[in-house]
Amino acid sequence: MKFPKTHTLKQVAQIIDCDYVGADNFQVLGMNEIHVVEPGDIVFVDHPKYYDKALQSAATIVLINKDVDCPEGKALLISDDPFRDFNKLTKHFKPFQASNSSVSASAKIGENTIIQPNCFIGNNVTIGDHCVIHANVTIYDDAVIGNNVTIHSGTILGASAFYYKNRPEGFDQLISGGRVVIKDNVDIGALCTIDKGVTGDTIIGEGSKLDNQIQVGHDTVIGKKCLIASQVGIAGCCIIEDEVTIWGQVGTNSGITIGKKAVILGQTGVTKSVAGGKSYFGTPIEEARVKLKELAYVKQIPNIIDQLKNK
Repeated sequence: MKFPKTHTLKQVAQIIDCDYVGADNFQVLGMNEIHVVEPGDIVFVDHPKYYDKALQSAATIVLINKDVDCPEGKALLISDDPFRDFNKLTKHFKPFQASNSSVSASAKIGENTIIQPNCFIGNNVTIGDHCVIHANVTIYDDAVIGNNVTIHSGTILGASAFYYKNRPEGFDQLISGGRVVIKDNVDIGALCTIDKGVTGDTIIGEGSKLDNQIQVGHDTVIGKKCLIASQVGIAGCCIIEDEVTIWGQVGTNSGITIGKKAVILGQTGVTKSVAGGKSYFGTPIEEARVKLKELAYVKQIPNIIDQLKNK
């Protein structure tokens, strides 16, 4: 998430009332999670396990809960609770805007696009040309939808990320300030839910087709010309490369990658990243030919036991 204008390190430190290491006028351009940070971004870290990863990331400002040596060319924001202060920054730079109409006045809707009754189109949404948005679709703020896109009834684009910190008093949600981006020629079925990114974008690539009742988690990127069948659940921060086929009732772990032209057979649990160009099945996931051979062997166990008894 980029800020509307460049801020200084001192200005950002004043917003969250924390100490800092670096020049007062050190430039801050935005804030992002570690997997999408760029120079000029703030990244937060609150666990020793990830200190080095954050300090060595592309981010040039690290919001951290410990006094550490500042890497050359970077700056630090020293906070007793980086998670809380990252949320403060999201609220400051991306505050919630209430809507007072079904289609926001700030929404931009392209030529020959049809919006059916009872849809909600939020603030700063952009919808391209020749789209059909069927009844009862909800599109949260800042979503970007390309040309020739069809979205069927009951689908929701842009709900918050399922991302929580477990505190003694209960679960504390990381506030989402990102977007959903739908590229050209995408079809999305009924009752799908596509969460927005925490600070970046959740993306559905050009020409991809989603069946009904599919969940896509925050910051996941789905490539071009993918086919995804009903009741698939894709967790946050996944990468689904181009021309992947995912059959019904597949579930994934967060942060995995499915390689180009892979085929994931129904009811598979994608527990790890897998290479492209192969078919996969089972939980834990394996190449389909290997898993099916294993299942055939399992069926032989009763016969093997009977043979041993009769010896």
